[in-house]
Amino acid sequence: MTEAPDGPSGAGPSGLGPSGIRAAVIRRYGGPEEFRAETVPEPAAGPGQVLIDVALAGVNYADLHCRTGGYARFPLPAVLGADVIGRRRGDGRRVAALLRTGGGYAQVACAERSFTVEVPDEVGDEQALALLEQGATAYAALALLGRLRPGECVAVTAAAGGVGHLAVQLARELGAGRVLGLASTPAKREFVRSLGADAVFDPAAPELAELLAESGGVDLFVDSAGGRGLRDGLAALAPFGRLLCVGARGGPEEAFAVDELAERSAGVLGFWLQHVLDDRVLFSGVVEQLFRLAGRGRLTARIDRIVPLSGVGGAHRALAARQTMGKVLIDVHREG
Repeated sequence: MTEAPDGPSGAGPSGLGPSGIRAAVIRRYGGPEEFRAETVPEPAAGPGQVLIDVALAGVNYADLHCRTGGYARFPLPAVLGADVIGRRRGDGRRVAALLRTGGGYAQVACAERSFTVEVPDEVGDEQALALLEQGATAYAALALLGRLRPGECVAVTAAAGGVGHLAVQLARELGAGRVLGLASTPAKREFVRSLGADAVFDPAAPELAELLAESGGVDLFVDSAGGRGLRDGLAALAPFGRLLCVGARGGPEEAFAVDELAERSAGVLGFWLQHVLDDRVLFSGVVEQLFRLAGRGRLTARIDRIVPLSGVGGAHRALAARQTMGKVLIDVHREG
C-alpha cells in the first residue's frame, strides 16, 4: 500500500474539510509509540453521513490490530477509533456512533447515519459509549446467535474485559441459571464475582475443563480470547452445548474436527457485529435495550480509565498487556 501524502487527500478515510482539529494520529503502522497528538483537517460528511463533535472516544481491542495494519489498513496518516459519543452537527442532539472506517480518536468524527443512535437523558456519556460496541456485541452474541435459554449455564472468557464484564451481567438479565467467568488475576476474578458470577476461574488452571463441567456442564461458552481456553470450553460443554467465538481468529489450536463436535452434540459459532449493524432495525433495538437496562441501573459498564490524546499509546499498551478491566475511553479535549 502506498502511503498517502499529508493534507486533505491523506489525513483519514472519511474525506476532509478545511478546519483544523486535534486528533491522535499514526503516520506509519507499528507500535503504540506511533501515536502523536496533531492538528489535522476536519472530516467532511458525504451522503448518508453526519458530523459529530466528539466528547469521548472509545479504545477497543481491534484498534490494536488496526494500528499494526493487521486488521484494516487505512490511508496514512490515519486516525483510528471505532466508537464515539458527542453532539450531532445540525441539531445538537447527543448521539453515539460506531465508525467502521476509523476516525474516532479526534475532536470531530464522521459517521454513517445508520450507525448513529440518540442517547437518552438517563444514560451518561461514559456509560453510553462503553455500552455501544461492547454491549451490542455481548447482547447479540448471547441472545441472537447463542440463543441463550432461561436456566442455562453460561461461561464467559476475558470476563473482566470490555465485552466480558457486560456479558456476565447480560447473561443474568437474560435468565441464565448459572454464570461462570474466566479471568487471569485475583483482582479481576474478584471484580467478576462482584458482577454476580456464580464462580470465577483462572483460565490457566490445568483442571479448567473439569471445573467448568461441574454441575452438569456448560450450555453456552462465550469466548473472546482464543487459545487453549477453547479446548477447555469444548471439553466442558453439556450435550447440545454451543461454543461461541467473538471476533476473527484462527490457529491450529482453534480448529475442531467434526467427530469432536458430534460426540458431544455440540456446535461452534462465530460472531461478527457487522451483521447486526447491517440491519438498522436490529441494531437500534439492541442498543435501545442496552440503554433501557442501563437507565434502570440493571447494567453498568466499568470505566477502567479515561486518557488524554497524548495517552492513547499508553492505553494501547495497557490493553495489549491485559491490564484493564472494563472500557478505556479518550477525552479528546485533553492532551496531557
